Amino acid sequence: MQSRPLATDDLVTRYIELFVNRRAYTIQSSTPDSEKGRCYYYRPNGRVSLFNSTIRNHLDGRITIGLYAINPTTQRCKWVAIDADYSNALEDLLKLQWELHQDGVEAALEKSRRGGHLWIFAEQPLLARDCRVYIHSLARRLKLPVKGASLQPGSLPGRTTLADGIEVFPKQDQIPLTEFGNAIRGPLGVHRGVGKRFWFYGADYTLEAQIAYLTRLKRITAKEMSSFVSGLKIPPETPLAKLITRPFLPGANPPRREFSILEHLTGTKRRNGRNYFTRCPSCARQGRDKSGDNLAILIADPRKYKCWAGCSKEEIRAALGCPIRTYQRFSS
Repeated sequence: MQSRPLATDDLVTRYIELFVNRRAYTIQSSTPDSEKGRCYYYRPNGRVSLFNSTIRNHLDGRITIGLYAINPTTQRCKWVAIDADYSNALEDLLKLQWELHQDGVEAALEKSRRGGHLWIFAEQPLLARDCRVYIHSLARRLKLPVKGASLQPGSLPGRTTLADGIEVFPKQDQIPLTEFGNAIRGPLGVHRGVGKRFWFYGADYTLEAQIAYLTRLKRITAKEMSSFVSGLKIPPETPLAKLITRPFLPGANPPRREFSILEHLTGTKRRNGRNYFTRCPSCARQGRDKSGDNLAILIADPRKYKCWAGCSKEEIRAALGCPIRTYQRFSS
């Protein structure tokens, strides 16, 4: 007998209004990595859009999705999330929440597996760069650790960046139209690694109460953000944002669909550690790989694969009937 869905149409609509800034998303694997026991996130194959049914499945606990902060068409965010999962993480997030409160900014604190997430919502989408400047400047004022921040020479032998600290989403000032940035676990779903939900403090532990609480929070305005960041710059020790190296130009050919080797393999795949092992199609074409395990595919990122018998990616792709296209540039 199928259980009754937890998420009504109204809850799904309000969740989208709060958290969905673009229709790209990731899915958390339901099978932990055998080496570290982590459930990694991956993007669905192809150009899969985030539909209302996907949100409902997330809230009902059938799947767990990750959400992206930046909409690349505007370089703006409708929320900012601060992730902290180290010793004393909750204490630091509470300090940050209090400091935000002094600026009139209401932030919602969500539990997590090893710490917490602090969420801030915008009345209208805000520039990603301004969001980063504001939060990183507050962190510096409070002397909070920032993961990946550069350290003073000699502070820790053999290490130049901080291993633990807060992480601010968005992690970039801007991203190209063809890229995604970094996703964070969508709130109120079931974490696949521990099989439980992580709720927000400040409301009863039901989906209705949680969404109602988040909807009532005062949202930061563009005028407020402008006043907060006036005259500020990203602190020099802050982890560098990803730079745009190949901007997508209007009128240019649309980006090609990313190749996924798992879609083209029909044989049995065996899992061992971080990888799948299966028959290499190039070896099979040459009558080799009798044991069917020459090809290793990284589970966390299937774009990375290797034939242990030495077949190149070009040979593997050709054997699958999906050759890698090369383009010759002619000079005038």
